[in-house]
Amino acid sequence: MSTAFPTALEWKFSQVFGERTPGEDVQDVDIVSTVEFEKRGDFLATGDRGGRIVIFERTDGKDCHSRKELEILDYRPQGHPEYRYKTEFQSHEPEFDYVRSVEIEERINRVRWCATPNDSLFILSTNDKAIKLWKVKDHKVKKVKQMELNPFVCSENSLLSEKSFLIGKHEPSFINGYHLEWKNEMPSNVFPSSHEEFAKIANNKEATLARCRKIYAHAHDFNINSISNNSDGEIFVSADDLRINLWNLEVSNQCFNIIDMKPSNMEDLTEVITSAEFHPVYCNLLAYSSSRGFIRLIDMRQSALCDHHARIYGTYTWKALLLQLLRFTSTSALSYLIYIITIQFLTNLTAASVAMGFILLLDHIAMLFEFFLMGMEAKKEQLWKLAKIQTGSSITKLLELDGHH
Repeated sequence: MSTAFPTALEWKFSQVFGERTPGEDVQDVDIVSTVEFEKRGDFLATGDRGGRIVIFERTDGKDCHSRKELEILDYRPQGHPEYRYKTEFQSHEPEFDYVRSVEIEERINRVRWCATPNDSLFILSTNDKAIKLWKVKDHKVKKVKQMELNPFVCSENSLLSEKSFLIGKHEPSFINGYHLEWKNEMPSNVFPSSHEEFAKIANNKEATLARCRKIYAHAHDFNINSISNNSDGEIFVSADDLRINLWNLEVSNQCFNIIDMKPSNMEDLTEVITSAEFHPVYCNLLAYSSSRGFIRLIDMRQSALCDHHARIYGTYTWKALLLQLLRFTSTSALSYLIYIITIQFLTNLTAASVAMGFILLLDHIAMLFEFFLMGMEAKKEQLWKLAKIQTGSSITKLLELDGHH
């Protein structure tokens, strides 16, 4: 039985935007601070420290299959998605808080795509204090290439001008309401026919314009670190170090505080909120993480004030994840599970980011782990080493097998 491991994956860049030439200085305002894909992957939005949002559009959407189609056909795509520059706009400007004597930077902390009911794109962007809802839409711009003015035709605002009475000025006329009409019938060649063109339109271009629809401000005493849209398309949450607020997209002057971790005495502060994320499907589930490495999952249907969590996950999540994964894959259970994944923050394994929508395809993973297990059955003395995850400078052994799985 062959125990050869599959070849290592080869990673390479498919596209690079904003690449600098060797020796070229990178300005601080040009440093990218956040990146977000649209739900279908047709658009990519980036925010930088200069308060700008740049949108890229996918150009090969018709030539590539979706992920679901690729899974059914069971073959990998021949090419990679390609994106092109679409538009950019200034989302935030630097401000100064005169009450607290604090300068508010224009840096974009988070960008989120909203539901698109029509051809327009809606984007939520935030800096440290203010959240803005942007509407991005394509407009067709027509440019007049050639204009042929008829001296006998005038605009509505020039009824009293001299050219308005060039034709028929010697003919008898009468007043009909606000209009001046001639008693005798005018010749047909005075006014042009409807099919006659006086102007030639050319250069029909599409210009993308961004307009700010709403501004959600003055609701956070601390710096905003994350925002998240709800799957119902109506509400979103914004989180700072100690509070999480619930907003309605159509109401910008009112929000509800659903989580408050600020102690009465700031000296008793033991943890801060690092991120908050809605479930991508279930609108009632919200997860938020803290600097202590905990992820709290709450059900918003229980109460208006979400001060009691339904589930709490600590740093043991990795081990529990692999244990469940091996249990399901060893029995070849072909199903889908949703796991919560945490990433390393600085040098400690903390819940710096919560990925609620990370779905593991267990049928593919089952085949992969089944291959590993068959190879390990032949060498039971080596079964203690299955998976390792490197966290900072230390390597944590997650699982030790004794050959009885």
